[in-house]
Amino acid sequence: MAIRVSVSTEEKNKHEKIVLTLGFSLLALLLVIGGSISCKKKAGEEMALGEEGLVAKEGIILFEGVVHVAIGKYLFIPEASGFDIIVQGSLESGDVSTLVGKEVKGRGSFSPEKPSILIANNIEVKESERKWRNVFTRTEEFVIDDYLDLEAREEFQVLKNLAFNKNEGWEGIERVKIYGKLEIETVTEGEEEKEIFRIIVLDAKDDEVGKIIVDNFTDFSQYYIKKLKFFDKLWFYFTVKDTVEWKVRRRTRELFHADVLFNGLF
Repeated sequence: MAIRVSVSTEEKNKHEKIVLTLGFSLLALLLVIGGSISCKKKAGEEMALGEEGLVAKEGIILFEGVVHVAIGKYLFIPEASGFDIIVQGSLESGDVSTLVGKEVKGRGSFSPEKPSILIANNIEVKESERKWRNVFTRTEEFVIDDYLDLEAREEFQVLKNLAFNKNEGWEGIERVKIYGKLEIETVTEGEEEKEIFRIIVLDAKDDEVGKIIVDNFTDFSQYYIKKLKFFDKLWFYFTVKDTVEWKVRRRTRELFHADVLFNGLF
């Protein structure tokens, strides 16, 4: 049974930050004990993960809680700390976003090779105190092409000493990461409003050293932006694209374009 904690509106943001931080701590622990989990699974043993109602039995983990974020095929349930829940296939509604704010429960497949994710085998939505309705049963093989695990993130190079007049610092490098914060500007083009996303690059003193124009976000990166909404500054992992023209760089400090693949606390 998942633990439910009631908090005041004033304390909610602080509480969710704590839950997220504890979740990432659990993820780190899972990476360390992944081999041990595999051995226990083979032995057919049961084991509890954390203190919030996650129970593993023979590679299956039961989860229950309120959906806070649902983008693409990714679900975030704070009670399932340390896990990103993957929905492979369609729900009855056809869109996982309909689950936001609803209390759900289900079973997920766990693998020590990808210890941060649960592949949902089924999901039920709570309709009343005693009634649950099944809205998803997995019938497809697990496939995600935008997921970046810890090992893949290690291949990204940290961009250092960025400046508008030092384009050699990023040109010729494909996958990089920087520390900064996301800025969203709404502009009007003709009769339509458009959002422009920029990453504000910060140095060790939190001073702005430049801006990166974001052309695209993967579902995985959008999911983590929503999941970590209470954190102002993050690490952004992206592919470098076209350099901004010199005269524009000098005036706006916009350095280059990028496609964001992931963003996290580390």
